[in-house]
Parts: sequence; structure tokens; C-alpha cells
Amino acid sequence: MTTITTELAPSSTDVTYGRGPISHFAADVWVLTRRSIARIRREPETLADVTIMPVIFILMFAYVFGGAILLPGHGSYHEYLIGGMLGMGLAQTAPGVAVALVTDMSTGLMDRFRSLPMSRWAVLVARSVAELLTQLIGAAVVVCVGLAIGWRVHTGAGDVAEALALSLLFGYAFTWAGVCLGMILRSPESAQATGFIFFLPLTFISSAFVPTQGMPGWLQPVANWNPMSALAVASRKLFGNPNPAAAVHAWPMQHPELAVIGWSAIMLLVFAPLAVRQYRRKVLG
Repeated sequence: MTTITTELAPSSTDVTYGRGPISHFAADVWVLTRRSIARIRREPETLADVTIMPVIFILMFAYVFGGAILLPGHGSYHEYLIGGMLGMGLAQTAPGVAVALVTDMSTGLMDRFRSLPMSRWAVLVARSVAELLTQLIGAAVVVCVGLAIGWRVHTGAGDVAEALALSLLFGYAFTWAGVCLGMILRSPESAQATGFIFFLPLTFISSAFVPTQGMPGWLQPVANWNPMSALAVASRKLFGNPNPAAAVHAWPMQHPELAVIGWSAIMLLVFAPLAVRQYRRKVLG
């Protein structure tokens, strides 16, 4: 009886992988991330939200609406625009994450993952890591299009690296909002509609495209405390681009880098546990 009990007792090393729990989890995340990347290679149109859409928005605002937008101090609107587009290009992947997760749930893919000897939380983490890689592509597209329309950086390489790091941190944190949304909703159509309902106001009620000083007085505090505004202002400050928000006395506008880090931490602390909780309830039972 003692021998049987010993054989059935769980080992500190995973029997399937021959590794500890941390290595097991990392291996599962890597495998699932590669699956998502392989899917992108088979269906490159899934990258439209980080490749085609940023190009459309940049050209539309630069050459259609830009002539009607006057900046305080009369700076270059093309240079002003790219800081806001960098944040928008990264954050707009969240609705796509929600749609992809709801689709996986509705097609039974999550149930197949459940039957495999794998870490139960690796699915969500792998999805967020894969989205971070697509966000890198989106950031590269925004930078290249910005250079083509006349955007230039007037600071050093360290400031540029800091701006890109803050943007990717914000984009990764915002991805978890999409993951959480995908765990709550029940159909791809509702996920897409709900994602844009939350995403569009967050983008346009900010300083991403226009200075907040020109907004109605009651709306200015909302825009100044919008996380997207903090990212846009931080990017402009670090790139040395026109930054009218420097004259705004709201705390996020005066300390945009700290505001981006704070908003990113809040989103991760709120949405990641909620997403895991919903995943446990809907998939693990």
C-alpha cells in the first residue's frame, strides 16, 4: 500500500515535460505563442489593424483634417500627430484580441486545450505575448509612415528608446483589457462592437489628434486624465515634437511618463486577474 501511494503522489517535476512548474509554464507559453505567429503567417490579413489602419489614419489626419487643426505655438501638425498615432496603433489591437478569444471559445479550441497536459493560464499569457509582437510591427509601421510624411525626432536615442518602451508597456497592458473583454462576451460580433464602443471614445477624447485646450471646459479634465493622452504627451516630449500639453496644469500632462507607467500598472492589476478569473469560470469550470 505504501508503494502504491508513493507512485501516485505528485512529483515536484512535471511528468509530461520532465521540468519544474515554471519551465512547464514557459514552454506552454512559447508553444502557444508560436501557434499564434504561425496563424499570422497563414492569414496575414489579421495584421490589418496594425498595418493598414494606422496608415489610413495617419494620411487622413495629416492631409485631410490636419490643415484645419491649429496648434498653440503653430508647430508642425505632422510631428504632433505621430505621438498620438503611436499610442492609438498599439491600443487598437485590443478589440482584435477580444474577437480572437471569443472565436476560440465558440469553436471549442479552449476545450481542446483543456484536455491537454498543459498549464491552464498559458493560453491567456501566450495571447498577450503574441499581441505584443504584433504591436512591435504596428510601431514600426507608424514610425516609417511618420518619417515619410515629414515627422522627425529632435532628441537622442535614449529618449526614443524610452518612448517606444512606454508605448509597448501601455499597449501590452491595454491588451489585457481586450483579453478580459473576450472572456466576458459570448460572440465575435458582440466582442467587435463592444471593443470599438470603448476604444473609439478613449482615442478621440484625448490629445492623440487635437490639443485638449480646444475642447469644451467640462471635457478637458476627462481628456487630460485619459491614459491615451498621457502616452501621446510622453511620446511628443521624448521625441522633441510640438507638445501643447506642456502648458496644461493637470498632473498627467506635467508628468506624462509617470502617468503612463501608473495607468499601465492599474490596467494590468485590474484586467489580468479578472481575465484569469473569467477563464477559470468559463473553461476550467
